[in-house]
Amino acid sequence: MYNCYRNPYMNNVSYLRVLHASPDAPGVDVYLNNMIVASNLKFKEFTPYLPLMPGLYNVKVFPTNTQVNPVINANLEVKPNSDYTVAAAGMLKEIKPIIIDDTSGRIPVNKGQVKFVHLSPDAPAVDITLPDGTILFENIKFGETSEKLLLDPGTYTLQARVSGTDNVVLTVPNVKINPRKYYTVYAVGLVDGPPPLQVLIALDKASY
Repeated sequence: MYNCYRNPYMNNVSYLRVLHASPDAPGVDVYLNNMIVASNLKFKEFTPYLPLMPGLYNVKVFPTNTQVNPVINANLEVKPNSDYTVAAAGMLKEIKPIIIDDTSGRIPVNKGQVKFVHLSPDAPAVDITLPDGTILFENIKFGETSEKLLLDPGTYTLQARVSGTDNVVLTVPNVKINPRKYYTVYAVGLVDGPPPLQVLIALDKASY
């Protein structure tokens, strides 16, 4: 038995949200096709998913209450029936948009789905593992998104290890995976902080 959450009466509608993942950037305003969609979005904050029709969109990100010299000015092609997160990532002087495809197909009703996104600009490539060393995601570099993985429901402890080693740089306990839910684990912050290396765990659009 499988589960799929997209509304069949909303043909071709896609969804996009924005994540502020730049550790030294101030609060920002986000514009989509020159219309403001978020005000004073701060580090680690997401916008809600915004429904969009397919097409080409311009995303601009400005320091809050300004509309000159955007720190990000990028174009994004939105495909039909697709979900996206656009992350403002990297240090402010090198900030860039990372486009993350949140689109998901059907999954078994007794499984949860997880993917990992590396958004810590000073962290090395990492393996995401369980405490016993089982590798879930291997050699993920800054700006990269892993493949999607199905997991049994339950509570997990995740570790980020320097890729190919046993050197644990972050341990994340009590990660709860529920059935029929789609999760993304984002590594943000800085190994040498502040802000410290940490994770954000967000539900993707297919979850609701």
